[in-house]
Amino acid sequence: MNIEPSGEAAEYGRQASRAFAAAGGDRLAPLAEAEPERRGALVEPVLRELGAWELRPRDDPDDLEAAAALCRSAGYRALAYPLAERLARPAGLGTDGLLVVDGPAPRAPVAGLDLRWTAVTLDGRRGEAVVRSGERSLDSAVVAELDVRPLDAAGAGDVALGLVLPCWTLLGMLDRALDLTRSHVLARHQFGEPLARRQGVRFQLADAEVERGGAEALAAYALWSVQSGRAEALDDALALRLAALEAAEAVFRTAHLLHGAMGFCDESPLSWVSRCSRPVRWLPLGLSATRDHLARRLGRHGLTGLFSEAAT
Repeated sequence: MNIEPSGEAAEYGRQASRAFAAAGGDRLAPLAEAEPERRGALVEPVLRELGAWELRPRDDPDDLEAAAALCRSAGYRALAYPLAERLARPAGLGTDGLLVVDGPAPRAPVAGLDLRWTAVTLDGRRGEAVVRSGERSLDSAVVAELDVRPLDAAGAGDVALGLVLPCWTLLGMLDRALDLTRSHVLARHQFGEPLARRQGVRFQLADAEVERGGAEALAAYALWSVQSGRAEALDDALALRLAALEAAEAVFRTAHLLHGAMGFCDESPLSWVSRCSRPVRWLPLGLSATRDHLARRLGRHGLTGLFSEAAT
């Protein structure tokens, strides 16, 4: 088992991060929130230049690694665009992306985009997802209510990929939140010395980094599980989502605590990274619901492989 991403995928992710920065960087998230209808025009030309739509993550392991690296870079720049969902698009249905949904009132971060969507429930039932005209979620301008028209029950293999790639987006957001926080405590002085010299600050940052690093290891493992077509891939994907959500709670709590009030201001990049993380963290399931769903799915047989250590 080799869960280390290839050097080519890592370099692709670095090139993508530079391209997103050049296309607007931290300005893209506020623009998407203010005018969701514009975000496709702002982002899609960059993605075409990067060859994003030429990737076939379902068919080629190298393309899957590249797709994960691209999602991570998009998260780092708080792209506020459903890139992971588009990269997970199902084969043979002629749609532009895949949305994992749950509950009687499904939602997804697809407001303002003129695209065709396939939805899949956590138990593998697929449907055609249509954005409800004029209806937006109260908690985010990019989240829309959906009507889902059932198609078939052949989408069980879609769910694992549809859960794993957004977790790579969230991982990029955790990378950025910690980078911003490190820069802040190095630059911010209190009582004549940088905050970074205070032992309590160091401990908090170390704890947050441990959470982030654990999520990164599990993300690599879940990606390998999907690549390998393991029967346990969906269990691994849910376990990754649980670990990523727990890490996000820890990382953003520490980042906001150390930034103080300025971390919630629109002028702060952390504010936008945190805000853009919410649709990924809440949809299709939040932390408690993910934990409950995984526990019910596993029953008494538990997790296998790398996740068996994380689950204890």
